[in-house]
Amino acid sequence: MFNSNPRKHSDNQPSRRSDTSLIARGTSIHGDVAFSGALHLDGCVDGAVLATEDEDAVFTLSAEGRVVGEVRVANAVINGEVKGDIVATGRLELAAQACVEGDVHYRVLEMAAGARVNGRMLHQGEEPQRRLAGPDAAREDEAEPALAEG
Repeated sequence: MFNSNPRKHSDNQPSRRSDTSLIARGTSIHGDVAFSGALHLDGCVDGAVLATEDEDAVFTLSAEGRVVGEVRVANAVINGEVKGDIVATGRLELAAQACVEGDVHYRVLEMAAGARVNGRMLHQGEEPQRRLAGPDAAREDEAEPALAEG
């Protein structure tokens, strides 16, 4: 009759994985959209689409959807139109009807036949990029006195 399983979520505490927001076809938003969990866009956003620091956040843009602005998310499935840069820190899927006018920054990429990108494709590695030593470092090496053999 009563379940004492502590892992079960109560009705007033939904699982984050089940949190999905929908912006329906025919809906236009003018301004930035910030979300966590999952966002499915069938309408139009004239502004940036930004996921919070949630590493599991997923943005899905349907074939009818459109974003005019930057998309900065962990994971994304793009099948509509994006006029702006895309930055995906996790996985990015460009589906067959995707049309991107802007640079695409990705870590893991899946691109279907028919997807179009008018911009640069920039892979983001796991490790931060190293900076090369500047000319001052070379001068310091030259300034060290050589050891005299005696």
